[in-house]
Amino acid sequence: MSDKREDYISWDEYFMAVAKLAGMRSKDPNSQVGCCIVSADNKILSMGYNGFPRGCSDDSFPWARENPDPLKTKYVYVTHSELNAILNYRGGSLEGSKLYVSLFPCNECAKAIIQAGIRTVIYDDDKYDKTPSVMASKMMFQAAGVEFRHYKRSNRKLVITV
Repeated sequence: MSDKREDYISWDEYFMAVAKLAGMRSKDPNSQVGCCIVSADNKILSMGYNGFPRGCSDDSFPWARENPDPLKTKYVYVTHSELNAILNYRGGSLEGSKLYVSLFPCNECAKAIIQAGIRTVIYDDDKYDKTPSVMASKMMFQAAGVEFRHYKRSNRKLVITV
């Protein structure tokens, strides 16, 4: 009876696309990670991407991955996308929400996710799955009852002209 469109994108495709789009805001030359936090009824609550904290110039702090002096690498300064999304949220509690992220969360972000009350993590890439950081994340998620699942790619190409 209905003539509605049948090729619309799923909620998972939509929110992962939003997370990946947010990641495109990152100025990191090596890693662009994006995150989208969604309510239980599929409303976007917050977004984030990896970058330096507010007030820390992208031109004054290092983007290097390797240097004998750790203070000359990005790692001690960059805020990850998940933590940025949690800290950017101004609406109250994130209890019961879902988090879509382009890269599996590190152990530090896992702690923040658990403490914020986020119940589900949907991730695209798990390229660091054998590292102590990600192994610890998975152990903490399991202990805290946070569901995590790999995003099932549809391989649909989404094109946006801006």
